[in-house]
Amino acid sequence: MNKGEVDAFQSTDAACTVLFGRSDKSGSPTQEDICRDLESPNDEVKVAALKGCILAMMDGEKFPRVMMTVIRFCVNTECHELKKLLTLYWEIAPKYDESKKLLPEMILVCNALLKDLQHPNEYVRGSMLRYLCKLKEPELLDPLVPAIKECLEHRHSYVRKNAAMTVLYIHQAFGERLLPDGPELMAQFIEKETDTAARRNAFMMLFNEAEGLAIEYLASHVDDVPKFGDGFALCVLNLTRKVCRRDPAQKARFVRSLFAMLSSNSAAVSYEAAWTLVSLSSAPTAVRAAAATYTGLLNSQSDNNVKLIVLERIAELRAHHTKVLQEVLMDLLRALGSPNIDICKRTLEVAMELVGPRNIEEVVQVLKREVVRTRQSDLEKGGAYRTMLIQAIHQCATKFPDIADSVVHVLMDFLNTDGAMDVIVFVRAIVEQYPKLRESVLRKLLANFAEMTSSSVVNVALWILGEYCEEDLALLTEAFEEIKANLGDPPFASKAEDAKEEEFVPVAVTKNVVLADGTYATQTSVTEPPKKEVVVVPPLRQLLIDGDVFLGGVATAALSKLALRALDARGAQNPQAKGMQACALKVGCGVARLAQQKSALANQCAGAFADCLERVTLCCRLLLDPSVDPELRRAFLADSKKSFALYLENVKKAKGKEAGEKDAANQPPKGQADDLINFRQLRRKGAQAAELDIYDGEDMSRATGSGAAEDFGSQLNQVYQLTGFADPVYAEACVTVHDYDILLEILVINRTPNTLTNLTVELATMGDLKLVERPTSLTIGPLDQRTIRANIKVSSTETGHIFGTIVYDNASTAEKHFINLNDVHLDIMDYIHPATCSDEAFRLMWAEFEWENKVAINTTLTELPSFLDHVVKNTNMCCLTPMSALGGKSTFLAANLYAKSIFGEDALVNVSVEKKADADGKLTGYIRIRSKTQGIALSLGDRITLVQRGGVGEKKANGKK
Repeated sequence: MNKGEVDAFQSTDAACTVLFGRSDKSGSPTQEDICRDLESPNDEVKVAALKGCILAMMDGEKFPRVMMTVIRFCVNTECHELKKLLTLYWEIAPKYDESKKLLPEMILVCNALLKDLQHPNEYVRGSMLRYLCKLKEPELLDPLVPAIKECLEHRHSYVRKNAAMTVLYIHQAFGERLLPDGPELMAQFIEKETDTAARRNAFMMLFNEAEGLAIEYLASHVDDVPKFGDGFALCVLNLTRKVCRRDPAQKARFVRSLFAMLSSNSAAVSYEAAWTLVSLSSAPTAVRAAAATYTGLLNSQSDNNVKLIVLERIAELRAHHTKVLQEVLMDLLRALGSPNIDICKRTLEVAMELVGPRNIEEVVQVLKREVVRTRQSDLEKGGAYRTMLIQAIHQCATKFPDIADSVVHVLMDFLNTDGAMDVIVFVRAIVEQYPKLRESVLRKLLANFAEMTSSSVVNVALWILGEYCEEDLALLTEAFEEIKANLGDPPFASKAEDAKEEEFVPVAVTKNVVLADGTYATQTSVTEPPKKEVVVVPPLRQLLIDGDVFLGGVATAALSKLALRALDARGAQNPQAKGMQACALKVGCGVARLAQQKSALANQCAGAFADCLERVTLCCRLLLDPSVDPELRRAFLADSKKSFALYLENVKKAKGKEAGEKDAANQPPKGQADDLINFRQLRRKGAQAAELDIYDGEDMSRATGSGAAEDFGSQLNQVYQLTGFADPVYAEACVTVHDYDILLEILVINRTPNTLTNLTVELATMGDLKLVERPTSLTIGPLDQRTIRANIKVSSTETGHIFGTIVYDNASTAEKHFINLNDVHLDIMDYIHPATCSDEAFRLMWAEFEWENKVAINTTLTELPSFLDHVVKNTNMCCLTPMSALGGKSTFLAANLYAKSIFGEDALVNVSVEKKADADGKLTGYIRIRSKTQGIALSLGDRITLVQRGGVGEKKANGKK
């Protein structure tokens, strides 16, 4: 696009102040029909005719004779609706002829405008003044200036405020030509004005056109700013940012007003004042005041969106002013009282970054109180909230070991709730990392052992008891007896004949009875079946009866470890130790029998059942064979705990490395080589006399809003060819996706030697896409080119299609031509991005989401890790399964992937793939996709189907269409 076309495009955009959409599809009225209806004495008929005329003119129709009819029959009306339509008509009506001279009818139009400016009704005057703000013809505005000045002194505030706004727009467009005394006029007007809206408009005029007068007025009325209303305060903040960005030395002049506006009753004013103060200064006093304002807004506002925005501002402050924000941490934690789970989650994320040695005890007390509240109150998502609190407490205990003793006992009361898995994992880490707390934690664990109902939680609890009950014989014996009592006596699976109950046969008994009146009657009764005895089964035993053989293997291993330690401590001939040995063997045999029965029922002799049998066999051999290798015995008793300690150390190192890389990536440069150095001691005395000492030159990068330059290469990847090279009109589109908006920049080139008129790009969409702005008609000269823009709204991640045609008239032949456009396919990869979540959150969402798409694996890749990396790379997803769990030489692989869309939708993917030995190493299996909505599941499935084939699919997916 050359310079002339750019100027023409900008001028067209600037002149477009009104846009209508035709609700009906009927044809446009003719010029004769409009003129006839406008001559009617009925105002309703005139209104309908003028509406039809405006809509037709917006569609490109030209009615040259209508203007005179409007002047003759509509100007003198008293109908307010018709007067409002007249302002719209004057706005879109052509005012110049082909030679760029003002139409003679405009003299009469100017008289009509002047008449409305002097109308006795104040709302007619105000409506006309608002229209004059859009008028860009100086010939029409010149005779109206005296009447506009008179409106500044009108008795009604509605007229005065609109007159002040009109003065602003006229002075911006034709300042020295039409209103050379505009700033002085507004300076006098604002001194006498008492209405808040009129004062705000007058100050806006001074702020934009006479900045010095605006600063002088603000300096003389700085104490009255809170009384002037919210609109005036927001204008003051805009003035502050504008002046201080241009001249940082002026900051001290606005400090007093900024601090006054921090305590404003208006949430918008106090929020903008805090943001302005922080963007212009990094002084601790300024940051402290802004942080206090943010936390006040966070706890006083009821709108959840406002709270999330404020939390993001606090998070931005934390990146550079952690120590200052630690002072308001307790006020920040008051936001945990919100019933919205997203607000609580974001609050905990920010708070965990602000925890320090000074406030750790207070923070833990708040978190403990919130954990207890989740049990007492009926929250909508109490389980998820409790899980987040437990994880936050775990982070605090990891950073500050001194508080572990005060929180672990409180959390262990929740071992039978939704967040029990997080609690038991936390307890496992505490027992390993803090030996001094082991005895008290293990006794608390034994006290709550009988209440655990989740199989995974009981597994971890049994492992803890088997590994860490080793030195104290009394504690070891107590743990053994507790596990034994909850397991009960084998067998854990009843025999088939024992399971059958004797069939009860009811017996009818007949006897004669004497009634109250002395007569005889026959009474028949049927014997009832005996009531079944209610037997309370411990949760651990019930889990085994239900067939959890893995849990049985863990229980056998825990009992075997406790029995072996008892034998070592008390001697092989000790009766109590021998009893523990016999009990462990008895339980092992019962579990082995259970595994065999379940294996027979499932017709499967491998997998979990075989693993359980192997583990039980090892435990029984260690208990019975005294000649077993000592190294095997030592490995069975000690190596598991050593491996867990090494795992915790590696996790800590990995988190530290990840946090360091993240901080390094997010940390902006502290300073540039050519930055100015400001010495406060060398500053002028006037600036030092301010109430607050503001450091210059530290935060100007944020204040000026400088951002990264656009990547032109990435834009070229989004160019789609719409027509062929042999077509008379060549078109290509550059598609830019920005959150919920899609911008189409269509380059149209006329490849013919003829002028093409009424060229229109007619677009249509499929999927959850909505065309917001249709391209306008153009006239393109021979071998010329134009750029057309169109906006499209996106409402979901469903794959969408954009298609259409180019319609134009050939000026030489007057024929209409059509060119079909290639489809533009919008990929789901533009909407989703990698994200992470905990394993428990993944499982909860997997169970909750109802839409599933199952994709069969069909790929040319032959290596499991390579296939997984290929899928992750081409779907913008994050692999939640640790890489350490994916290593080895196994012939199967299972991994979980996760991503989030820009609309907040979650995408869950489970990859289950196996390498077949009898199919030349071919990979088989399924990829299952689950989401809350159907669109993302289907779109992601199509994407995976396209890219899983390897190099060929990837080229197709990433190539230009």
